[in-house]
Amino acid sequence: MARETTRPGAAPRNYPKGERRRAQIIEAALAAFGQVGYRNASMVQLAAACGVSRAGLLHHFPTKESLLAAVLEERDRQDGEHFLESGALSQDGLAYFAGMLRLVAHNQANPLIVSLFAVLSSEATATDHPARPYFVERYARTRAEMQSAVDDLARRGLLRPHVDASRLAADLVAFIDGLQVQWLLSPDLIDMPDHLRTVLRSFIDAELP
Repeated sequence: MARETTRPGAAPRNYPKGERRRAQIIEAALAAFGQVGYRNASMVQLAAACGVSRAGLLHHFPTKESLLAAVLEERDRQDGEHFLESGALSQDGLAYFAGMLRLVAHNQANPLIVSLFAVLSSEATATDHPARPYFVERYARTRAEMQSAVDDLARRGLLRPHVDASRLAADLVAFIDGLQVQWLLSPDLIDMPDHLRTVLRSFIDAELP
């Protein structure tokens, strides 16, 4: 999903203010979608949450679907800052899982991001949900990238004996998603990075960088 660009001929002095307002709207929508879901958050409520009129909201996001797309893009951007752009998506399996630990630690410090993903991914199982294609593609990409990292560890002899490398990626994705839900329900009892590190040590026969 591409970022919104400035309209040709727009006055430069209006650009920063417009971008700030757009960012505020996305932040408010991220919180709302994470708390009550996409379907239960109305455009009127979203406009009130970020202090603009409904017309002002529609100026930046003509449809609720376009706002959802921007929220998902923002979540991916935040992931990129802490994980994807850190070099962890190379073919180096150790770097990949070290980056994943950093991402999970970042998410634990930002519960709205975790709540957004948990709520929207559950909603998106409905065939008519506008975020369904995004999550179908995202899960497929995540499994493929994780499997590539696992295959690298296997080639280098860094997987512990009796580990079924062919199933590991899907199992890990399921573990992380389930861990996030448990943490949302019991944040004082669940330490996501610690739990994930324990699981990674159970199949990686090397120290993570």
